[in-house]
Amino acid sequence: MNLRRKLPPLSGLLAFEAVARIGSFTRAARELGVTQAAVSRQIHLLEEGFGFPLFQRLHRSIELTDQGRVLSAAATSGFNLIADAIEDLRKEETAEELTISASVAFSHFWLLPRISSFSKEHPETAIRIISQDNSENRKDSEIDLAIRYGNGTWSDGRAELLFEDEIFPVCSQDYAEKMTGMADLPDLLRHPLISYDSPDPNWMGWDEWLAAFSIQAPRRKLGMRCSFYMEAIYAAVNGQGIALGWNRLVENLLDQKTLVRLTDQSIMTRNGYFVIVPARSAKRARAMQFIEWLKAEAHPHVPSG
Repeated sequence: MNLRRKLPPLSGLLAFEAVARIGSFTRAARELGVTQAAVSRQIHLLEEGFGFPLFQRLHRSIELTDQGRVLSAAATSGFNLIADAIEDLRKEETAEELTISASVAFSHFWLLPRISSFSKEHPETAIRIISQDNSENRKDSEIDLAIRYGNGTWSDGRAELLFEDEIFPVCSQDYAEKMTGMADLPDLLRHPLISYDSPDPNWMGWDEWLAAFSIQAPRRKLGMRCSFYMEAIYAAVNGQGIALGWNRLVENLLDQKTLVRLTDQSIMTRNGYFVIVPARSAKRARAMQFIEWLKAEAHPHVPSG
């Protein structure tokens, strides 16, 4: 279908749509930035090409003919549709997506509950979060920022410390209320200790935590063994036993009394959570915005500046 042959000149349709919408040749010419004579000529050429009038010229006003009303509705609808499509395309072109990589536990417990505040502050930046514990599977070319736990030494970018953490036993409030005889740390061994597998050798488990207090964990501990830290925490929430709570990850659950801290004893982590900026970042300005937001969320009581 050859639209060029079926449609009149676009300039004529634009002039007609403006006159029909505004109801005045003079005001339509002002909106279009042309003379009234130019608008009148465009309308005359359209009517000549169609073979019927589009307007009734009255003494001091104009009215659309029946054919004019049909064309006006179609022209207004068509131009609005085109304008909306162009606006959507421009939004897609200007909106930048920032891709953040983080572990499953960090994304679930710390990042996702807070991310809406960044989106409210920076609605122009679309956020994509890649949650994975095995960093070998990530595609570095897709990632603008990475959040990792470790000693801050990585070869693929510059690392900035967000925070260290504190580790202590946690369980559900119901489970804590039913516990009896919890006088000291060795009594933990009489309860199911929920453990989890971690591909990260820096991640602390029950054996290392108990050893720090000169307690030897039994070869076969009571309790559930999970594949991910997130599963271990939810097992504790559901009363399956006691898990190790990383304070910065489970602080919301502690605040909500979904989990409770069992002991005063805790261990500070050897390492910390860092945000890593790749050596080559095409979105450096937006990445810096996100890092500043991360720092503010990591230390909410520290005044900025």
